[in-house]
Amino acid sequence: MSTEARAVHFPAADWGGGVHPYRVGHRKLGMWLFIVSDSLTFSALLIGYSFLRASNVWPTPFPFYPSIVFSSVMTFCLLSSSLTMVFGVSASSRGDLKAVRKWILATIFFGVAFLVLHLIEWNHLISEGLTPFSLPAHWVSTFTTTDGQLPSPLFGATFFTITGLHMFHVATGAVYLAVVAARVKKLKHEDIEISGLYWHFVDLVWMFVFPLIYILSVDVGGHLAK
Repeated sequence: MSTEARAVHFPAADWGGGVHPYRVGHRKLGMWLFIVSDSLTFSALLIGYSFLRASNVWPTPFPFYPSIVFSSVMTFCLLSSSLTMVFGVSASSRGDLKAVRKWILATIFFGVAFLVLHLIEWNHLISEGLTPFSLPAHWVSTFTTTDGQLPSPLFGATFFTITGLHMFHVATGAVYLAVVAARVKKLKHEDIEISGLYWHFVDLVWMFVFPLIYILSVDVGGHLAK
């Protein structure tokens, strides 16, 4: 038999036209696409922040204590919520719906704790005089360079925009998980996995926000305390 004949009769071993060619449901695929698009949004914001920081006199107003310690506690809450979400998805794979609800509620608790701590931090900074387009007077006097260059007033704009957008994602995620917990008996395992994907994404974003916004803004020399 010729090569052409064998090629004609060779059976197709690839996708046969089923609804899941890559074994990914349309809802999970939709969540992945959302995560990719949202990753681009946060990437653009963080790259813009990095450019502004590198091209301006940038204040470093966060003392290790209490600011960095406080934000580290916030980070601990968010990482803990990611761990409890893992336990929830694992329980779902075993069909233990009671445990699923328990772990999702624990995830919501840590997420809400993160939000409350974040709002306390915002309130403290606003009370100091930080706004989206101006710095507290004592920040300006402290971080003005010896040749008279003023610190950029855009610190507040970048801080409130990036952390505010992340807080919005955490808040919507907590509401999303509350709905999942309430309807857990009516949902499939894939639905629990999808909610876990969203929550882990929110946690992962914070792992970029925390070092860029907080760690790089540590007042190493204790200038504000002087």
